[in-house]
Amino acid sequence: MNKNSEYFEVNKKTWNDKVKIHVESEMYNLEAFITGKTSLNSYEQLALGNVRGKSLLHLQCHFGQDTLSWSREGAICVGVDLSNEGIKMAKGLNDELGLDAKFVCCNVLDVPDYISETFDIVFTSYGVIGWLPDLKPWGKIIANRLRSGGVFYMVEFHPIVWMFDYLEGKPVMKYGYMQDEVIYEEYEGTYADTKSKIVSKEYGWNHGLGEVVTALTEAGLRIEYLREHDESPYDVLPDLVKTESGNYVTKDRLYPLIFEIKATKP
Repeated sequence: MNKNSEYFEVNKKTWNDKVKIHVESEMYNLEAFITGKTSLNSYEQLALGNVRGKSLLHLQCHFGQDTLSWSREGAICVGVDLSNEGIKMAKGLNDELGLDAKFVCCNVLDVPDYISETFDIVFTSYGVIGWLPDLKPWGKIIANRLRSGGVFYMVEFHPIVWMFDYLEGKPVMKYGYMQDEVIYEEYEGTYADTKSKIVSKEYGWNHGLGEVVTALTEAGLRIEYLREHDESPYDVLPDLVKTESGNYVTKDRLYPLIFEIKATKP
C-alpha cells in the first residue's frame, strides 16, 4: 500500500465517523431536507439552471443531500463518495424519499473502475479537491465521464482559505498556496458540529486556481468562466459575519472565500 492509499484509508474512517454526526447536525438539517427543503445553494442552482431530464454525476457527494436535491429537480443522478457509511445513508434517504438516484462507494480517483457511462453534467462542491493529491487524473476522469457538449460545474472553497490553520481559533497563515506536501490535521469536532467529541484525523492537499484550471483544460475541457466570491453560504470558519444575503464573510473581506468554475466538453 502506498502512502496516498494509507492517507485515503485514514480519511475514509474519519468521514465514516463524520456521517453519524452530520446527519444529526443543525447545519445539514436533515428533518427540513426530508420534508422538502433543498440543500442546494444559489450559486449552483443559477449555474446549472433547469436540469430536468439531464444525467448528472455528483463526485464526492457525502451522504447524498445535494445529489438527491438535484434528483428532486428532475435530474437522473449518480452520486459517488469514499465513505461507505455516507453511501449507505444516501441510499436509505433515496428510498425514503421515493427518488431514483444511484450511489456508488469508491474513491473519486477510482471512478473509471465503477462507472462507464457518460453524463450531461458532472458536479462537485464545497470541500472536495483538498482530499486529492493530484488533480490531473481528476480532470481526466471528469472529461471522460462527460458527453460531448456536457457541462462540468464546481463551486469550492477558495485556495487562499486553506493557507490558514484554524485549529487555535484565530486563523494563522501556515500552509503554502502551491504546497505539494501533504497536510495532516487532528482535532476534536467537525465543521458541522464543533462541540462534537469526534476526533477528526485528516490528510489533505492544497491546490491553487492555476492547478485546477490547468487540470481541466489539459483534459480537453473549455473553461466558460472562473468566478471568485468573498461570501460563502456556509459558516464554517472562525469569526465570519452573516450578511443580508444570508451568506457569510470575513470581517475585513480582504480575500475570496469560494470560487466557481463552469466548463464544457467540445
